[in-house]
Amino acid sequence: MKAQPGSGPGRDGALPSVDGPHEKPDRGLSRSQRLTRNAQFQCIFAQGRSYVGRRMVLWVGTAPDARRRLGVIASRKVGGAVDRSKARRRLREAWRLNRHRLSGRVDVILVARGAILRATADQVEHELMALCGRAGLIDT
Repeated sequence: MKAQPGSGPGRDGALPSVDGPHEKPDRGLSRSQRLTRNAQFQCIFAQGRSYVGRRMVLWVGTAPDARRRLGVIASRKVGGAVDRSKARRRLREAWRLNRHRLSGRVDVILVARGAILRATADQVEHELMALCGRAGLIDT
């Protein structure tokens, strides 16, 4: 049996939005929150501030327009196309879930290492936050 148009949760079929003190922080990762141009990556690499972990390398760069944007890299050293995609997804998800805990006007590049494929999501998040702590990006 088909539902009648307009009989859903909202007039347009969308769920009603939640406003108020229990509203969750924005955890999306829109295009404006990502590094997309080669020049942006090169600027951060040129500053040379990196923090190395077992599963990833965190590069931090400051610029006048920096606003906690993320760039993700997974080279062929990580594996084939499927493995590289999996590594990038894991890094993006860990960043997306924890970005609200970070402070500072910086842009970040995460470079995947091969060990990320054998790690759990919790291990990836824990290492990301440890590297961010070493870089001084954690809100206190």
